[in-house]
Amino acid sequence: MSDDIIKIKSFLFAIRIVNLYKTLISRSEYVMSKQVLRSGTSVGANIREAKNAESKPDFIHKMGISQKEADETLYWLELLQATNYLSYAEFESLNNDGIEVLKLIKSIIISAKNNQKKT
Repeated sequence: MSDDIIKIKSFLFAIRIVNLYKTLISRSEYVMSKQVLRSGTSVGANIREAKNAESKPDFIHKMGISQKEADETLYWLELLQATNYLSYAEFESLNNDGIEVLKLIKSIIISAKNNQKKT
């Protein structure tokens, strides 16, 4: 069940990141916007890849990559807000969604590791 939730939430987060990218380009920000686009859309892509993992360790590894990308995305959002490319309201909304996705990923990884120990 949580696998479906993370798939949906990461996809919706990626849509918000793509829309943010479009907004940042219209504000003449071209470097950080590409970084946040890459990492923010990579989260869901790696989750999808994890769904097709060849083994439990492969699943955990791919989810770990997704976790790193989610955390990197939060960094870029913080930097965009600190450099006034994002208002605090824009930042807070996106950041909250990113934190929610990151927490779900961490929970899935912990569960997968615990299940791996039982087998």
